[in-house]
Amino acid sequence: MSQIPRSALILGFAGLIPFLWGAATLLSPTLADWGYMTLGGRFVGPYVQLFYGTIILSFMSGVLWGFAAKTSGTVAATGYALSVIPALWAFFMTGGGPVTAALNLIIGFLGVLAIDWLFWRQGLTPPWWMRLRITLTAIVCLSLAIGAL
Repeated sequence: MSQIPRSALILGFAGLIPFLWGAATLLSPTLADWGYMTLGGRFVGPYVQLFYGTIILSFMSGVLWGFAAKTSGTVAATGYALSVIPALWAFFMTGGGPVTAALNLIIGFLGVLAIDWLFWRQGLTPPWWMRLRITLTAIVCLSLAIGAL
């Protein structure tokens, strides 16, 4: 695997901010109070994590669709089918309470990682893709686990 481009690394880590912020406000009542008063209730605790997590799973569907478009035939058709699963999962599986929604998002992000691996093995992703995705997915899942517990 080659080195992750700096821009992808920086933007990937920037994308973790809502997950980490949500976890921090769950762990610190003082920070949660400040965030609630300053930013509003949607931007603290599990609310920011679940809302943003749903968006990111849908975004990852688009990324996967782009990888599937790099091939043709049965491989492309399978890739397209797999690429819509994360968005559908987010849509159907995050409507319960915050604990169930967080657990379902964790399952969704692990599922995306499995699809990432398949696309990576097929040579449809950049060579560094799995190094980035494993790191980001681990941090996302740990952050969501704080909300689920």
